[in-house]
Amino acid sequence: MIYLQGYSQAPLNSKFQGTQKEIYFSLENSSEVHHYDTIQEFFFDIQLRENIINAAKELSKSTVKFAPFQTSKFNPKIWTKIKYGYLLNPLIQPSDAINDVFENGNEYAFECSTAIIIIYYKAVLQSISLSYFNTLFQRLLVWDWNYDRDLSIITEKGSNFIPGDVVYFYNPDFNHPVWMGENAVFLGNDLFFGHGIGIKTKEDMIKALNTLRKEKANTSAYLISQHSRLNYKYLSQFAKSSYY
Repeated sequence: MIYLQGYSQAPLNSKFQGTQKEIYFSLENSSEVHHYDTIQEFFFDIQLRENIINAAKELSKSTVKFAPFQTSKFNPKIWTKIKYGYLLNPLIQPSDAINDVFENGNEYAFECSTAIIIIYYKAVLQSISLSYFNTLFQRLLVWDWNYDRDLSIITEKGSNFIPGDVVYFYNPDFNHPVWMGENAVFLGNDLFFGHGIGIKTKEDMIKALNTLRKEKANTSAYLISQHSRLNYKYLSQFAKSSYY
């Protein structure tokens, strides 16, 4: 359910359309209490979640390839490969670097957890002031779950997923370590996006991972009871505009 401090009930759902309305109903019908201190936080969270979903769909349509670190690549005009990932080159604006992933996909190849971080950065870029984004995320280092602390990811147990959540499909009998599991964005309507597999239902995501198990594997992949979310309470202070 939605708890908005100072309000006897949540704002009318008529304020929302499309994806935002689906997010609203998921929050309102959730058995988990989603607490907002201000109406700005509430509208920002819904906008941020929509931007996460849009960024995931955009990445799914891009020409970015799937690759482990050994064969990965990032545009060398913008990023330098180091031991722990890809470091943003000096004098490059973080916003330009994140946009380049989506605009020049042929220059990029990475695995699913890196894809999630890129999606998160893109969604935040669409949600907060450009000047704040470039100030908060200077000298980015990207790979796997390396991310700037200002991205502020919160991971908790629970299976009550809201569109825009990031979830994990675990594949215990994996054939190659890169397919130990799949980080995926929950898009709503039982659809998930995982880089390297694409947009699939829960059942089809599991089927895809089951084709990537070792020989004679007998344990199916499965969706674990865990979700990751961005800290909207922190990020909303940098919002580019009022959401109500």
